Amino acid sequence: MIGALTKLLLFQLVGEVVARGFALPVPGPVIGMGLLFAALAFAGGPSVELRGTAQNLLQHLSLLFVPAGVGVMLHLQRMADEWLPLVVALVLSTFLAIGVTAFVLRVLHVHEEETE
Repeated sequence: MIGALTKLLLFQLVGEVVARGFALPVPGPVIGMGLLFAALAFAGGPSVELRGTAQNLLQHLSLLFVPAGVGVMLHLQRMADEWLPLVVALVLSTFLAIGVTAFVLRVLHVHEEETE
């Protein structure tokens, strides 16, 4: 488990170094996740240890939302002051995500029918 956690944190560190080194507008953990995906795709999938560690982390995923909740409580007045832009951004991003997902599913479904 320690080896798998080390691997996960190393990929996050590499992503952070790349993001800061090249001044990219993408968060380092996202870049690290993409690099980890590429490494796992090249290696043929995750090891049993990495799979088990990831499952354990996913079982306790709700704990990772505690800092976000604390941040919301700390900035509650600011959110109250800027509620309209927040609501507009949330609603638009939700509909955009649903639309993009529907479009991708439609394209993949058509592609699947063509290959059969």
